[in-house]
Amino acid sequence: MLVLTKAIVLNTIKFQDSSLIVKCYTERGIKAYLLKGILTTKKGKLKPAHFQIFTLLEIVAKHNNKGNLNYIKELQVYHPFHSLHTNIYKSTMAIFLAEILTNVLKEEEENITLFQFLEKAFIWLDSHNEITNFHLLFLLNLTKHLGFYPKNNTENTSFFDLKQGVFTKNKPITNFIFDENLTLLKSIIGINFDTILKMKFNAKKRYLFLTFLIDYFALHLPAFKRPKSLAVLQSVFK
Repeated sequence: MLVLTKAIVLNTIKFQDSSLIVKCYTERGIKAYLLKGILTTKKGKLKPAHFQIFTLLEIVAKHNNKGNLNYIKELQVYHPFHSLHTNIYKSTMAIFLAEILTNVLKEEEENITLFQFLEKAFIWLDSHNEITNFHLLFLLNLTKHLGFYPKNNTENTSFFDLKQGVFTKNKPITNFIFDENLTLLKSIIGINFDTILKMKFNAKKRYLFLTFLIDYFALHLPAFKRPKSLAVLQSVFK
C-alpha cells in the first residue's frame, strides 16, 4: 500500500555493502525502511544525506505488514535544517536524543500529537543558539506522550516518587528525589522551550537532573536501555 506521510529520521544502519535500513517516526507510527543500493548508486533520487538524524521528510512509501521492512519511492525535505547537523553541541544532543527515541518508540500506530511534538521540538532546536537545557525539558515533556508525566500539585510537597510518578509530602521508601532536583523539576513543569532558554543551570545540576530523568524512564519502561551516548553528551556540555 502506497502512503504519503511526514517522517522524522531516527537512525540508520548499514545493510550489506550498498544499502541502509532507516528507522523513522512517521505520522503513522514507527517505521523501518530498506534503501537498496543507496550507498553505491549515483542515479537514484534518494541520497544518504537525506537520512541524517532528525531530518524532516515528506515521503511516498510502500508500507507492508507489521514487522516487515518498508520501501520509500519518493521524498522531499520539507523543513531543511540550518545548524542541527553542523553545530557540535546540537548534533551531539541530537545523537543522544535519537538514541533514546529509538529505544522508547515502538508502536507502529498513528500518534499525530507525538509526531507534532517531535517536529516542533527539533525545529526549535535548529533555530536557537542557547540549547544547553533543551534535552531536559524535551525528555520531561516526552513522558506526557509515553504515559508517565509527573502528576499531582507541586505545592507543599517535599518529595517526588519516581515509581508512582507523583509529588508527595511523605518520603517514599525508595526511588525518590528531593532538594535541588525536586526544585528543578517543579521549576520546569509546564514551561516551554523559550522559557527554559532563559533558565541557568550549572553543569553539575544539569547532570544530576538528567540522571534523574534517565532513572525515571528506566522505572517506567522495563525494556529501556541507558543511552551509550550519555558520556559523549556530558563531555561536550561539561
